[in-house]
Amino acid sequence: MELRALGASGSISAGMRTTALLIDDTLLIDAGSGVGDLSLNALCAITDVVLTHAHLDHVGFLALMADARIGTVAPTLRVHALPETIQVLREHLFNDALWPDFTALPSPTAPVLSLHPVARTEGLTLGTHHITPLPAQHAIPAMGVAISTAETCVAFSGDTGPCPELWTALQQFEHLDGLIIECALPDRLERLAVQIGHYTPRLLAKDLRQHLAPEIPVWISHLKPSEAQQIAFELAEVLPTERIRYLRCGEKLHFGRGCTPHAHISELDFQ
Repeated sequence: MELRALGASGSISAGMRTTALLIDDTLLIDAGSGVGDLSLNALCAITDVVLTHAHLDHVGFLALMADARIGTVAPTLRVHALPETIQVLREHLFNDALWPDFTALPSPTAPVLSLHPVARTEGLTLGTHHITPLPAQHAIPAMGVAISTAETCVAFSGDTGPCPELWTALQQFEHLDGLIIECALPDRLERLAVQIGHYTPRLLAKDLRQHLAPEIPVWISHLKPSEAQQIAFELAEVLPTERIRYLRCGEKLHFGRGCTPHAHISELDFQ
């Protein structure tokens, strides 16, 4: 399985893109600003999008993606999300006010995209990929996802703060080849982080030590650019440097038989 981090930042700045993970060219997890770096052919090759929640840094470029695909031969793009997320998309994005309703264009019978609710307790199979929703603790209804194939399984937290149910769910997987988890804010903003549902280095280190086997590779994502250096400094103080890596915008990871996705990244250029 190839995972391409089109976007892995908690906000935008030069060279930084917000969350979008492309799996094997056809499956997109979240649709942040990283989607904008894809060619039109690559945009049209995507068949399914799974959204972790409705915040703009995770769904904003779905609107532009839909616009780019209109008039092409690409099939209807299937968008999968929690019912609460779909409701937000219908009411506040694809509402013919902020943006055209691409669930009915160019026609209701052959729209650019279709919206499909995901139950928190049920997985779904999209081609060769199986998606398992994972618990998350965020300011709005949210989920993480585990992406599985016949050869591998990788988990992505989406946006979350400390969430005991997440770690319980991860422990149910017989084999986990990697975890991508957010750490958006530094320790001095811990009260805010808990309030709105984000991790800080101290909180993340505590949960990793208690709940995740040390041999499972961990990639950190969603650092706020203005705080990235401080977050990295604080993580280095509380976790062994070989325990974590930082998911970089544009980076490709390969998981599965014969793959070694966990080569240590010793330096990261936080722009």
